[in-house]
Amino acid sequence: MLIGAHLSISKGLSYAVKDMVSKGGNCLQIFATSPRSWSFKGFTDEEINAFKETAKEYNVSPIFFHASYLINLADKNDTGRKSVNILIEELNLAAKMGIKGSVVHLGSFKQADKDYATLIDNINTVLSATDPKSLFIIENAGNRKIGKDLEEIALIVDKLNSDRVAVCLDSCHLFSSGVDIRDFETLESYWQEFNRLIGKDKLILWHLNDSRDTLGSLRDRHENLTKGSIGEAGFLNILKISDFKALPMILETPGFDNKGPDKKNMDILKSLFRKI
Repeated sequence: MLIGAHLSISKGLSYAVKDMVSKGGNCLQIFATSPRSWSFKGFTDEEINAFKETAKEYNVSPIFFHASYLINLADKNDTGRKSVNILIEELNLAAKMGIKGSVVHLGSFKQADKDYATLIDNINTVLSATDPKSLFIIENAGNRKIGKDLEEIALIVDKLNSDRVAVCLDSCHLFSSGVDIRDFETLESYWQEFNRLIGKDKLILWHLNDSRDTLGSLRDRHENLTKGSIGEAGFLNILKISDFKALPMILETPGFDNKGPDKKNMDILKSLFRKI
């Protein structure tokens, strides 16, 4: 099984890898830069080489970036241009570091008419200016932003028509958008529709997070595994679907000490795997 978490790089890239192993994980997600800033400093060659060596030594793979929260690829003005530029930097850095790609929240439409043309043009600009080894990974939304509905994700993936575009599903977001993953038949039906509209090979990772809010709340507030409204049943249902078992499971939980994903959350996930 591939289990990991989103961890801080405040103590360095290599430390994040070792920290993941100490918590019991073997895959990882990190930020390439501050998620609430447009600045992009990058890393020195020395830092990158040490990171790659440490990840190889500890057998931590795959590793993903999560893109900045400021990104809005549906914007045709300054925010859109900044979003494109920071993602170009990030995806090129990902290829250099041996990182799979970047998980991206696409943003939101600011006008009543949904401007898919701007969104698609901006993503295509990113793809055309970045290393083909890096993936652009669309994350489903748990609020009113782009990607809340499966049909919308399918439309975007279809318009992009690129092998470099993949999808990440977040359990909290699914639940918040109205998909009751506590019911196995509901989740199974969703997955069948995903496969029909998008193709199962496009899904390359899960974000596993419980929810502080009720089904269909359209509020994206994560809770520790099995301690929120989704509960144990929802996560067991995810693990019961054979297509999901080999995918990386990345935790973005608040942690029982409110310091981010911790060993206790990792141990809960392992215990769920043992129940399948």
